[in-house]
Amino acid sequence: MYLSTSLLRSCVSRARGARPTTLAAAAARPLLSARQTRQSSHSPLGTPLANPRKKVTLGTLRALHKKGEPITMITAHDFPSAHVADHAGMDVILVGDSLAMVALGMEDTSEILLDEMLLHCKSVARATKGAFTVGDLPMGSYEISPEQALASAIRCIKEGRVQGVKLEGGKEMFATIQKITQAGIPVLGHIGLTPQRQNALGGFRVQGKTSNGAMKILEDALAVQEAGCFAVVVEAVPAEVASIITKKLSIPTIGIGAGNGCSGQVLVQVDMSGNFPPGRFLPKFVKKYGDVWSESLKAIETYRDEVKSRQYPAPEHTYPLPKDELDAFAKSVEQA
Repeated sequence: MYLSTSLLRSCVSRARGARPTTLAAAAARPLLSARQTRQSSHSPLGTPLANPRKKVTLGTLRALHKKGEPITMITAHDFPSAHVADHAGMDVILVGDSLAMVALGMEDTSEILLDEMLLHCKSVARATKGAFTVGDLPMGSYEISPEQALASAIRCIKEGRVQGVKLEGGKEMFATIQKITQAGIPVLGHIGLTPQRQNALGGFRVQGKTSNGAMKILEDALAVQEAGCFAVVVEAVPAEVASIITKKLSIPTIGIGAGNGCSGQVLVQVDMSGNFPPGRFLPKFVKKYGDVWSESLKAIETYRDEVKSRQYPAPEHTYPLPKDELDAFAKSVEQA
């Protein structure tokens, strides 16, 4: 049912406290939505799952760990990448600071700022309905003091709309992790190779290759567990070392380049999906499960060729106009 012009004017005159533009927009909305929703190319990307799953919580993750069922985790950096990961049934979606390189073209993860991370966290959170979401605290947002770290973590939860945060470091981060978890914010630890500290580590090098090095990683793992982490990422560590550490902990370990003995696995989505040009370096632990780059390249090249040859758009891609209206328009053009 549509409002007549006179009724609309009457409504506006009676509603002195309301803005007329608001009432006019409300009256026009039924008329506009039917056509614009169907024909706009900018409609929301999200669609509900056919069989929506129960939301993954910390309780869900603990139950999976207790049963010995591997926990699946993948990174996402925007709405589309989170949308597909959630539909694929990932247990955890991590808004990793790796997006600095794979999404924003930065040199390394140390460059990205908290405000930039928050923008991506919000985008991912809008798409994620089933998975548990975690946002990375970027370098510089948590190292100064536990109070600074808590303030950053609160922003991730309130503004970024994720359910937990991740930070790098072991024993030295005990007080920081404790401060955040005591405030009721879940923390995912990260030990072994910590990319934000690559300069201090001499680059992206495998950690724990000696007895002393492996013992330090175990000590870090036990420390972040005691501080309250619900799980810990173990990166670039020999599989045997990661397996022993996993058995010593009561919380899940999430491996990345740490072998099959961990409680779960995480990969960067851009890496595992093959969404990059040929010749790009990949770490040894990455398995390429798809070839998104080639598929996208082929589609865009075909589109380019069809536009150049005028094959696209074809008649089926255009909107029809009644002949009498077209004739009337043509006649008006001639007269003008």
